[in-house]
This record gives sequence, structure tokens and C-alpha cells, in this order.
Amino acid sequence: MKPNIISKLFLFAGLSNILGVLIFSKFFTNSVLLSAQPAVMSYFGLISIILWGLAYISVRNTYAAVPWLLAVFTIEKAVYVLVWLSWLFSNSPGNLYDQDTFAGLFFSIYGVNDLFFGIFFGYVFLKVRRSRL
Repeated sequence: MKPNIISKLFLFAGLSNILGVLIFSKFFTNSVLLSAQPAVMSYFGLISIILWGLAYISVRNTYAAVPWLLAVFTIEKAVYVLVWLSWLFSNSPGNLYDQDTFAGLFFSIYGVNDLFFGIFFGYVFLKVRRSRL
């Protein structure tokens, strides 16, 4: 994968975190989303997701200089995927759709989004590490 594509994907990862939270939480006013998984999607949790997005954007042009941070990004995304899968096994996004379409959409896609970017971060981590050996 070319460096300019990698850089754009870091930007897209960050924007998906930032805009995803702001849009689907309706700028932190979506009580259905906030209550569906309160240990993860509280106000603090949503702000943390935005901060992770800013971190992705901040390294978009210097990612090769911080390979271990890329490993942290990979682990962080894996944690969110596992938490999402755990939520899916005991809940239904369909119930959320009945209460709020945005909350239903968010819980239908956030784990898939995190899986994609987790794989991407892992790939870039391995690519950078190999180039340094």
C-alpha cells in the first residue's frame, strides 16, 4: 500500500471516529445511544473515541516514526470489536432501531468499522516494523 493511501486512511479513520460520534450521538444528546452500552458509550466514552480519532489524524504523515503507537491503535480497535461482539450476543440492534434510527445504525456498524481499521493499523504496524529490520 502506498504511503499516500495510508495517510488518507489514517485521516479517514480519525474522521470516522469524530464524525461518527458527533452525528450518531446527535452531538451528545442521543439518550438511546448513551444508555444502550453505558460502560462504553457514556459521555466520557464518546469523548474518548473522538480523542482516539484525533490521535489517528495526528500521525497520518508521521506514522512510520511511531510503530508502537500503531500497535496500540490495533489493540484499541480489537478491544472495541470484542466489546461490540459481546454487546451483540446479548442485545439486538433492532430494538435500538425501534427507539432511535441513529442509535440502531451506530450499534450495527461500529464494530465492523473498528475491525476494518484495526486490521489496517495492524497491517501498517507490520509494514513499518518490517521496513526497519
